[in-house]
This record gives sequence, C-alpha cells and structure tokens, in this order.
Amino acid sequence: MKYFCLIFICVLFSCEEKKDVLLPQSNVSIVKDVQDHSPIYIFFKIEGKDTLAEVNRKNSIISTNWIFNIDKRLPLKLVIPEIIKLQEKKRKDSAHKNEKAENYYSYADFIGKNLAFLPFTKVYYKKGKPTENNKVVLRFKKQSNIVSIDNSAIQKSEILNFIHRMDYNVPPQIILFFDKNMSFDEYIQNKILIQKFTYDLNEVPEEFIF
Repeated sequence: MKYFCLIFICVLFSCEEKKDVLLPQSNVSIVKDVQDHSPIYIFFKIEGKDTLAEVNRKNSIISTNWIFNIDKRLPLKLVIPEIIKLQEKKRKDSAHKNEKAENYYSYADFIGKNLAFLPFTKVYYKKGKPTENNKVVLRFKKQSNIVSIDNSAIQKSEILNFIHRMDYNVPPQIILFFDKNMSFDEYIQNKILIQKFTYDLNEVPEEFIF
C-alpha cells in the first residue's frame, strides 16, 4: 500500500504543478522498502532550445531518508551538479543530521510492478582523473554496450567475469566513469548492473563524470 501512496503523491504533485517525472525502469528491485522518507523531484524542462533540470525539494526534511525522483530524459551533466549541491547541504547540516538517513534514486520495477530504490548515500561524484595504482577503471559511454576496462573493451555482460580473471595481490579499487551526456535512465541501468558485483570488491566505488 505504501508504494501506491508514494505513486499517488508523485501523480498528485505532477497534476498540481502540471509536470511529470518519467522514472527509469528495470526488471529488478535493489531496495523495495524505504521508511521515513522525503521526496525530491528533478524535472525535465525545456526553455527555447535549452534543456533544464528543475529541482523541487520543498518537502524534504534533512533528518529523513531522501528519495530522488529524477526524470530519465535528463543528461548527467545537468543532473549530477544538482545532486552534488543537495548531498553537500545534507552532509553539512549538523543541527538536523541523522547518521542513519540514506539517499536513494527511485525507479520503476516493471516486473514486480512497484517503485524500487537504489542507494547512493556514500557516493561522492568527482571530476578530473584519478590515480590508477591498484585500481580498475570502468568507462561507460553514452548508448554503448561496450565498457572500457583499462586497455580492454568488453561487453557489459562480461564485466564480472573479466574482473575475476584479473590477477591481483589484493582486491582492486573500482573506479567508475560515466559519460556526462548519458541520460539518467541509462545511468541507472548501468548502476543496477554494477550493483551486482562492485560491493564484493569495493564497498563504495568512486564515480567520475567525464
């Protein structure tokens, strides 16, 4: 019932503001239940020839879990700067800070027919180039099923097998690069894919937007 309530809130908000948030879709639920949450919306907006990311967080409460409802059509170059601002605001608000409060991206599980959630609380988005000592760098390009890993190019479905075949004295740190022109929809698909193995190798991979 709680998911129907959340869906209704999104629809009601959209009707009142005459706006829609088109969520990404997947066939799996990473997290199915988030209690004590506040919604944040990032809308897809067109002004003339420009595409804009319009943020509404008026109902967000620092001490709660934040659910980010982001339009899947938006490119990362517009979404991530807004995410960084909101992350920093929540992290720096010591007066109302709740150490147990998490941040989640929402998406639709079309198999389970429910809203699902992808945690990203500990992710720090970065720009530039990382040092690559004992690190495995995965580069995801826009609209491509090929992933660049160090000097190799492989199919996304082969990422896990490829990394397990590599000989390391200690488990490597995973570095993720995402094309800034990639849609938020494609980003979520990639995040769900790598969620299956990255936490076995490195709890929180660094993420760079290039």
